[in-house]
Amino acid sequence: MVEALYTAEAIAAGDGRNGDVHSSDGVIDERLAVPEGMGGPGGSFTNPEQLFAAGYAACFHGALRLVSSQAGVDLGGDSTVTAQVDIGKKSGGGFELGVRISASMPGLEQAKADELVAQAHQVCPYSNATRGNIEIEVSATT
Repeated sequence: MVEALYTAEAIAAGDGRNGDVHSSDGVIDERLAVPEGMGGPGGSFTNPEQLFAAGYAACFHGALRLVSSQAGVDLGGDSTVTAQVDIGKKSGGGFELGVRISASMPGLEQAKADELVAQAHQVCPYSNATRGNIEIEVSATT
């Protein structure tokens, strides 16, 4: 097991995807609902895929800013990272995820943006945790 610098703790209760989730420190306190696209009520409640997308986008953006800084590239305040998390049926039963990460770095040359995104994908803990387990596409726009 990794030597922890920080440990996040979240607790799920209730009816799984139609239940509740909260963090041990109380910062996260959310109701969950199965999305309409999966036959659920959807509505104003979140779901595990949205939570995963939010965490992955934030983590990847941090990794992108780190590798950019190490390369002497100032991204300024205009860079963004969008994570799209798909859930679908797995052949043979069950479900699987797929992720598309898109980083926007206005004003940067495309080749440099592509290079930084590739480096961030090697550094990001979410990318490292999922590599080889689910399909992930990364791209950059300028």
